[in-house]
Amino acid sequence: MAEPGLGWGGTDVSDPLDIIDRIDPKQAWPGLKLLMVSTTGEHAAWFELDQELKPRAVAMPAPVRKVVERIAENCEPALCTVLFMAGAGGSLRAGVTENPVRLTRSVRETLTKVTLGGVPAFVWPGGGITLMVDVAGMPEKSFGYVPTPALVAPIEFTLRASDYAALGGYASRTVTLEDVLRDHKVRIDEDRT
Repeated sequence: MAEPGLGWGGTDVSDPLDIIDRIDPKQAWPGLKLLMVSTTGEHAAWFELDQELKPRAVAMPAPVRKVVERIAENCEPALCTVLFMAGAGGSLRAGVTENPVRLTRSVRETLTKVTLGGVPAFVWPGGGITLMVDVAGMPEKSFGYVPTPALVAPIEFTLRASDYAALGGYASRTVTLEDVLRDHKVRIDEDRT
């Protein structure tokens, strides 16, 4: 068995012929063709058995290369990410509205969209606002901390101005996006997905 590594198929195999223990002369014949391909199509080789039944590397025929390319096309790279899960507590919600429960209801009714660093959050069922987000899409250095100890994450609640006023939001303290862009130095990151 192969060990993990940087070779074929994420193993320590660098020469695919190393996996062949022996070739049975009762089953094989000179000219027998061997296609060796990793499950991802990242590695592939084509061999023919010579007169002594030894595999010799030869040029891969175009139709076979096309099959290997199709294998590679249909394999996606693995991705490791972090899902951040947290709750929007009462003090945070009270910073948005005078009545935090109304904000929770507005999120539940999908009148309010919840994002973290601009990335849509999955809101868990149940009471309060418990959410989860894939941090891979968030801007670098999105998280901070305070001595409580606690993590600090950017969380945005987006809703129509009329809905914000109806749920008891601090409508008298709102400013337009145009005012923010005009009066403050901002960075717009258009590369995020």
